[in-house]
Amino acid sequence: MTTTAGREGAGWLARTRATLRDVAADRRMALMLMLGFGAGLPILLVFATLSAWLRSAGIERSSIGLLSYVSLAYSLKFLWAPVIDRVDLPVLSRLLGRRRAWMLLSQLAVAAGLIAMSRGDPAASLGYTVVCALVIAFASATQDIVVDGWRIDSAPTERQGMMLAAYQLGYSLARICAGAGALFVADAFGWAPAYGTMAALMLLAIAGTLAAPRAQAQDPGQGAAAGPAHRGWRRALREAVVDPFTDLMRRKGPGLALILALITVYRLPDIVSGIMANPLYIDMKFTLSEIATVSKVYGVWIGVAGAFAGGIAVSRLGLYPALLIGGIAASASNLMFAWLALAGHDLPLLVASISIDNFAGAFAGTALIAYMSSLTSPAFAATQYALLSSLYALPGKFVGGLSGFAVESLGYPTFFVLTAAVGIPVTLLCLGLRLLPGEVDPAPAPVEEVPARA
Repeated sequence: MTTTAGREGAGWLARTRATLRDVAADRRMALMLMLGFGAGLPILLVFATLSAWLRSAGIERSSIGLLSYVSLAYSLKFLWAPVIDRVDLPVLSRLLGRRRAWMLLSQLAVAAGLIAMSRGDPAASLGYTVVCALVIAFASATQDIVVDGWRIDSAPTERQGMMLAAYQLGYSLARICAGAGALFVADAFGWAPAYGTMAALMLLAIAGTLAAPRAQAQDPGQGAAAGPAHRGWRRALREAVVDPFTDLMRRKGPGLALILALITVYRLPDIVSGIMANPLYIDMKFTLSEIATVSKVYGVWIGVAGAFAGGIAVSRLGLYPALLIGGIAASASNLMFAWLALAGHDLPLLVASISIDNFAGAFAGTALIAYMSSLTSPAFAATQYALLSSLYALPGKFVGGLSGFAVESLGYPTFFVLTAAVGIPVTLLCLGLRLLPGEVDPAPAPVEEVPARA
């Protein structure tokens, strides 16, 4: 028996090595790493890193909160995704193909927006900075659409897991550059060189686009019966929104209201408080280098650990226990920021706050992704997941835009205590899920890495 087991183990190891060699020889993995880097770079530069710049420039916290609305582009990108799928760009599409043409245009727009932002001064012209942020966010969200389309078109199903792994690695490295790297450069040389440097880093993504093989974009309407254009759009709308939602209602019945309520509020504490995290650090007199080291380097890896812990919890404890633990922990972690606001400049407390918050937030994010994945049906998996993920992100971003007004009127300690209190309805809704008829703990779905707090 031992000999047989040894032979099986050796055979498995040999097959694993062969697979890794095969993947390493596939240049699409390196290209996916570069494209993932380009996708991950802009988001912090119009969100958390930008909020640090604005607060350093003396911009009011209420204005910083409102500016967070530019990140809605990432949640609303499904609105113009059909255009990206159907329309060829003049000249560029003929030279590069539809996917790479849109990819290149969006990356150039991101780089141009970053250069333009580096030339501005928020204290003198906040409106100019807002326009630049809107351009960057829209171009970045468009880039996300096209990179996902290129990935799906260019590799078979069995390669998609490794393609996503390479993408996420590039994305995480970009978050460190856009978070810690930008703050280090800003601390040493100023904000203009910091954003100019980030614009230069987009050249990595542009090089990846130019080196990528042409992928044939499949027209979503291809093969459909010919008919009036308005009939095609009506059918596309029904298939994109109505049919997937109808399927959810049919399968979940009245309990769908409880499910959607939980998804809506589950990440609310983390999203809302995240907008005011960097202004808090600035007001507590932490230097940009301290914030970069603790929050943008150390904190990213703590978040990765939390995501893995969430995945283990889902597989070992079950989906609903992991969902409950994550909801309570992520909400309660905001109490650490209330404590930090009362204590003032306390570096060990900053490390503890970011450790607990990033670990708990990533744990909760993994549990929520697994739960939303379990709600989808095979016929509508992608569309239903896109709708559910938009639902969990949009409310937090809308409410988060008012977070600056809340801090101005209540102060940091009370604000973070109130965001932690959202954990009470989250807990009740998690417990209520078990009371729904037919709801059992489903088999854990594959989970994706959840980035640490922006």
